Amino acid sequence: MGENQQFGPWPIADTEIFATSSLSYAFVNLKPIVPGHVLVSPKQVVPRFTDLTPSQVSDLWTLAQRVGRMLEVHYRVSSLTFAIQDGVEAGQSVPHVHLHVLPRVKGDFEPNDKVYDALDAGDAGRAGAGAGVGAEDVVAKK
Repeated sequence: MGENQQFGPWPIADTEIFATSSLSYAFVNLKPIVPGHVLVSPKQVVPRFTDLTPSQVSDLWTLAQRVGRMLEVHYRVSSLTFAIQDGVEAGQSVPHVHLHVLPRVKGDFEPNDKVYDALDAGDAGRAGAGAGVGAEDVVAKK
């Protein structure tokens, strides 16, 4: 991908970024709650989803859709969870908008909505450096 990005106060190395668009990037998660759990974030550090411009919102979701397709192929799944925790009270731990993309399989969370409890617990960690997993371990770079 060629360039590092900033995720709130933390740098994200280009080796952890596996997809980009003009305004957004996708990267590996330090504390995935399922195999392939990744994050999509705007390149500009913006704390809240409601503060994004319409162009940023469109670009973020378009890249998330592309990443979802990549994850479905790579992990051989037919379901995905997309989630944003927007604000501290919603469980957001990094003051930079980020969209969780999770490949899902039958029975990974019982009941199914337990995935949101896991997100709340897992989002206490940060994404990026130190995960021991590079972008090439998530999906092939495009």
